[in-house]
Amino acid sequence: MRKVAIYGKGGIGKSTTTQNTVAALTEMGRKVMVVAAIRRPTPRGCCWAVCQKTVLDTLREEGEDVDLDDICRDGFGNCRCTESGGPEPGVGCAGRGIITSINLLEQLGAYDESTNTDYVFYDVLGDVVCGGFAMPIREAAQEIYIVCSGEMMAMYAANNICKGILKYASAGTVRLGGLICNSRKVDNEREMIDELARQIGTQMIHFLPATTTCSGPRSTRRPSSSGTPLARRRRNTASWPGDRQQRDVRDPQPADDPGTGVPVDGFRSGRRMSLSISSP
Repeated sequence: MRKVAIYGKGGIGKSTTTQNTVAALTEMGRKVMVVAAIRRPTPRGCCWAVCQKTVLDTLREEGEDVDLDDICRDGFGNCRCTESGGPEPGVGCAGRGIITSINLLEQLGAYDESTNTDYVFYDVLGDVVCGGFAMPIREAAQEIYIVCSGEMMAMYAANNICKGILKYASAGTVRLGGLICNSRKVDNEREMIDELARQIGTQMIHFLPATTTCSGPRSTRRPSSSGTPLARRRRNTASWPGDRQQRDVRDPQPADDPGTGVPVDGFRSGRRMSLSISSP
């Protein structure tokens, strides 16, 4: 069983990337579980057959005597899906919901060998800004993949996430698998992410071209591959976990003091130059 966590800046496309990857793996005959480590129940999920109650909502309404089927639903391709949930906005700690959910799934046997699960994906909310959101890094996942783009804040968040990975790498088995560029049509974006990957000691494992055909079908609760041929091609090429070996993951080397003065103008003007994510 391979446990994979998807991180990245809020709104960068983590859920879309995760869901289409999972859809590709299920069509390859893999058995997959998706843990949406997010505060809210989402209506967009292409892996979900219908919207489902979150783990924390179920515990609040039914108490602690719950079964695995109470918090897991079958989605596209019979993948198993669960959502962590959390408190109302402005009340309590969303990170605590992630911790509770992952621990409960383990107690209920979601990760037992008898389930014959090939992959577990953790779709994690936003940047690593609290211990709860870092739970998959600390105790659950083996491989971390960061979704980013050529936008400055997306690269800054990627470096920040690498700091969290490095902090816990020495105490566990988690490692960075690579960067996934979800293109925002930034000039020379591929070159910028290649250079960012080089500087933090990893690689860009996939470049996803910008297209609305991949994000549009989320309202139909179907993976984007079931839409246009272009979306099918994108989702098929997003089946990167099936082609990668665990030996490819490694410790990142994030910058100690990332700042806002990133000299990327050379890339945008077409000139090759060093991409620095450190303050001068």
